[in-house]
Amino acid sequence: MSPDFTLLPRPGLLLLICSALGSVSSVPQLVTCGWRGLDLTGAHTVVLCPPNCGQQGVSVFGTGTYASISSICGAAIHRGLLSPSGGAVTVHKQPGRHQYVASYSNGIQSRALSSWSSSFDLTKAASVPLELTSTNTTVKQANKALKKSSVKKALTGGNKDCQIDIAMVIDSSNNIGQRRFNLQKNFVTKLAAMLKVGPTGPHMGLVQASGSPKTEFSLTNYTQPKELLFAIKELAFLGGDTNTGKAIMHAAESFFAQGKGGRRGHPKVMVVLVDGWPSDNLDQGALLAKESGINVFVVSVAKPSPEELSMVQDRNFMKKAVCRDNGFFNYSISSWFTTTKHVKPLAQRLCTLDGLLCSKTCYNSVNIGFLIDGSSSVGVDSFRQVLEFLAGIARSFEISDIGAHIGAVQFTYEQRLEFGMMDYSNKDDAIKALKSIYYMNGGTATGEAITYATKRLFRKTGPGRNFLIIVTDGQSYDDVITPALNAQKEGIIIYSVGVAWAPRHDLESMASDPKDSHTFFTRDFSGLTEFIPALVRGICRDFAENN
Repeated sequence: MSPDFTLLPRPGLLLLICSALGSVSSVPQLVTCGWRGLDLTGAHTVVLCPPNCGQQGVSVFGTGTYASISSICGAAIHRGLLSPSGGAVTVHKQPGRHQYVASYSNGIQSRALSSWSSSFDLTKAASVPLELTSTNTTVKQANKALKKSSVKKALTGGNKDCQIDIAMVIDSSNNIGQRRFNLQKNFVTKLAAMLKVGPTGPHMGLVQASGSPKTEFSLTNYTQPKELLFAIKELAFLGGDTNTGKAIMHAAESFFAQGKGGRRGHPKVMVVLVDGWPSDNLDQGALLAKESGINVFVVSVAKPSPEELSMVQDRNFMKKAVCRDNGFFNYSISSWFTTTKHVKPLAQRLCTLDGLLCSKTCYNSVNIGFLIDGSSSVGVDSFRQVLEFLAGIARSFEISDIGAHIGAVQFTYEQRLEFGMMDYSNKDDAIKALKSIYYMNGGTATGEAITYATKRLFRKTGPGRNFLIIVTDGQSYDDVITPALNAQKEGIIIYSVGVAWAPRHDLESMASDPKDSHTFFTRDFSGLTEFIPALVRGICRDFAENN
């Protein structure tokens, strides 16, 4: 049955409304690409999305049913309800749920989320209010507003070279006072702008330190710069004690959790602003932050004068609080009136990813090359078992464009680069590529393959970062000792895994020292999976010893 239509007059604008929408809002709400489900108030709302939202780096969580922190327009494109030219969709609010599933659809990569308090799903708007006539500027004003919101600086995407998650812990105590608190807010807004916060760049959340810590907004509440800067400017002064230690503990406990917007594989950074000195002890909070892989920076403004030192509970609070007491994580500013000149150098320091030592773990920092025997003695079925074994190793690491990387070379008498370290920027794609490798079938020249992998897979990096795992089932027809030693001189740590007829002497000759912990052997291919935990532990041990 065809729906009934009603013409609704408005000054200068004639709208065609479908009565079949029932309780759905009849007039579409103009939204930007970054507008989230939680920004809507009605249970069922028609929204009008601008064009090209798929190119704006929108954040989407879930598949089919989306977490309410998702971009409405991004979710609509992901769902297949919007074309690049934009359009209208109906948003239906839903209860919260667990396990929002990630997927790739229509050019949008949605992300997984363990749980969220509210959700929404989408349907195609049964009838879009159409602009039939216009005798004044109402439509022009609406279009102008939409255009303005869709091209503002907020949609730049962010600084892709500084993909970090930042918790700003600011001082809101009586010690700083209202006037300097406002200067502090001005400093934080300039820092956020200099960092170029955005969907594909840094994400920033904020905690106020006073008598009790207060989370003002989390990492994903404001991923567009203009919204973030407005939120900072709107912060209200709290007053109370300078309990910085409690604020650090509060942020370290849950601020970076994936369910609250923390991004897997992205460095976690906490910037703690202190006016003068804290009222409480920072030891426990700082310890938890370090154990959680959080890079704590302390920015001290207006250090205590010699007359005030007797009032300071712990004069070494900066050294204890920071990630490492090496000078990199401490930053001093003489006065809130001179902060402007410190914005750029502090931003540059925060974006120096190699300096973020506390977030550098084996799981997000190593480069693992797989050198895979494709000789005729292996066979198709056993070759598949080898690939599943290597995929099991890869699953243990946080593979991303800024995290761990994997690459693969298959060899017989010849060598074939299956994919390089930088070819895949997420774990699912990398593992899919690994498991899709086509079996070559041929002889065994392991020495030449080691030389080839050394040149084609690896680049110079810090110690204990490059690893080569060799899997072979037989004796090589060429020398393996010299190529393996040359690879190790290049900083590559080698693990050799032998199956069936692989000679123990060859395996140990290729492996790094100590030989017993870098050499593995099994009589049957089915026994490979038992080595996964030991190999992962070994890689992490080597990383820790070198870093």
